[in-house]
Order: sequence, then structure tokens, then C-alpha cells
Amino acid sequence: MASLNVGNLGEYLREQRRTAQLSLRQLADAAGVSNPYLSQIERGLRKPSAEVLQQVAKALRISAETLYVRAGILDAERDRDEVETRAVILADPTLHERQKQVLLQIYESFRKENGFGTGGEGEEGGTAVADVLRSDTGSNSSNSKHSNGESGNGSGPQQTAG
Repeated sequence: MASLNVGNLGEYLREQRRTAQLSLRQLADAAGVSNPYLSQIERGLRKPSAEVLQQVAKALRISAETLYVRAGILDAERDRDEVETRAVILADPTLHERQKQVLLQIYESFRKENGFGTGGEGEEGGTAVADVLRSDTGSNSSNSKHSNGESGNGSGPQQTAG
């Protein structure tokens, strides 16, 4: 049965790679895995770790959770709503990568607060969110420049009359 999941995973990865118009070598390079190893995954001969799946998902710009379900790491029935929610967030072209990660961390912290924590990545919940938000405002104590190019006076976000 496990090989069935791995084959299904391999077919899905090949389809996603072709949709992204990437060669096997390009995806392997982007994911940081060897070309032969990725080929074996696609052919259903190897079952990759969750870490490798996460790297491949990032390179393909798809949900790692979707790959986890296809590989049999997550229970599809129990986790379907969570996976779908995460997939929608990750697929939103209007959000930057950092914004997607912050949103996913906030989502996970709310799930944990309500007793539905996954025990997977983002386990720190609020702490991870605070770290990402803190890093977004700049690595030094002077917040005079924001990512949108505006100068600030250090008192936080400013509203403009409009």
C-alpha cells in the first residue's frame, strides 16, 4: 500500500513539474536534491522524507501539505480542510512569500488555541509569528525605513488622510 502512495506522489510531482515547465534537473537543483534521487521519487521507487517534500514543494511553489497527504504522511480525511486552507493561502498570487508564511503561522496558532494543532511545522505558533513580524520591521532597532519605502518616525504605522 505504501508503494501505491509513493507512485501516486511521483505521478503528481511529475505533473506539477511539467506544469511549472521545469526539467527534472532544474527542479532537482532548485530543491537541493540530486537529479537521480528526484527521478526515483517521480518513478515511485523512493519515498522521500517530509523535509525533502518540503524542499520540492517550495521549488514548485505548491503546498507541502498536499505532498504530505499524497506521500501518506498526513491523513487525507482528517486533515483535508487544513490542507485545502493552506493550499489556498500558498496559491494566492497577491501575497508575497513572507506574507504567506506569516498567515500560515497565524492560522496554525489559532488551530492550536482551539485544540486542533497538527504537531507539524509551525508548532511554536505565536512565537514564530512574533519572530517573523519582528524580522519584517528590520533587523536593527531603528525602524526608520519600511519595506514600502516610506520613512517612519519610529511610532509605528501611520495613517494618511485621503
